[in-house]
Order: sequence, then structure tokens, then C-alpha cells
Amino acid sequence: MDEVVADARLAAWEFDGARAWLEEARRHPMEPLAAEVWVTDPAFEYVLLVKHRVRGWVPPGGKVELGEAPRAAAARELLEETGLHCELLREPAAVAVRSYRADWSATLGLSYAAVAGRDVPLAGEQNQPVAWFRLDTGWDSVFPEDRERIHAHARRLEAARVVGSR
Repeated sequence: MDEVVADARLAAWEFDGARAWLEEARRHPMEPLAAEVWVTDPAFEYVLLVKHRVRGWVPPGGKVELGEAPRAAAARELLEETGLHCELLREPAAVAVRSYRADWSATLGLSYAAVAGRDVPLAGEQNQPVAWFRLDTGWDSVFPEDRERIHAHARRLEAARVVGSR
């Protein structure tokens, strides 16, 4: 839980009152905890998504297993769902509260970021395709707010790269 709190505090973006929600949730068991990865291309124009059978196109991610750190879970899910093994950026991208299934109560989700070339080979799970989507277009998802959130983060990363190259 300490790693969850630390990464939630470091996250570049906070949505849904997630940090306050986390403080309250620390007093009670919190299941499940989710972790995902916002993978953008080096030009910050595309995002890598997987087609979930119920949620539509979403960032690769899933449940953090018992005893697993959220960052490790995000990297594991990225590899399992896309075949992509890449280093996650140091700063978590976001922390949010949402329900990932109709029969689950709202839970905390940590979003990490990574940058990968669109030419890297991808290997999605069976019946769960993986594809690159332009950030300036929409995609079918039960979380339509993700597009603007990921796009805003990509713009932030791009601005930081420009400033850092001066």
C-alpha cells in the first residue's frame, strides 16, 4: 500500500478526487487496485490501445495482484497484452477512481507512461487486438474521458522534452 500512496502522490494528473479517495480507502481493504500504461509514440501523436471485450479500446492494464507493486503490475500487463517490454517513465501519469466492472465498487487506478516506436512488433492476447490510435481522433471506449487525459499528458511530455532539449 505504501507504493500505491507514493505513486499516487507523484502522479502528474489527478482525476475524480483520487488522492482524497485513497486516503479514505486506506482505512478499509481496497480490492481490486488497477494499473495501466499510457504508451505514446516518440512524436506524442499516437497511443497504444488494446480492445477489451466489454470496455472497448483501452490502455493496456489490469488488476494489481496481491503483494505486487502497481508499477510492476503495469509493466506485466503491458507485456502480456501487447508483447511490449519497455521502461515506464519515472513519474506516474495519473491517478483516478473508477469502476472497471459493473459488479465492482469504485477503485483506484494508477496510470503509468511509456514511449515506444510504432514500428516495434506487437503481440496482443488472443481475442484482444492491439493497435495504435491517433490522439487527435476518438476511439470506442467506455471511458471516453481517457482520450483527452492521455492527449493532455502527451502534450505535457512533449513540452518537457522541448524544454529539456534547450
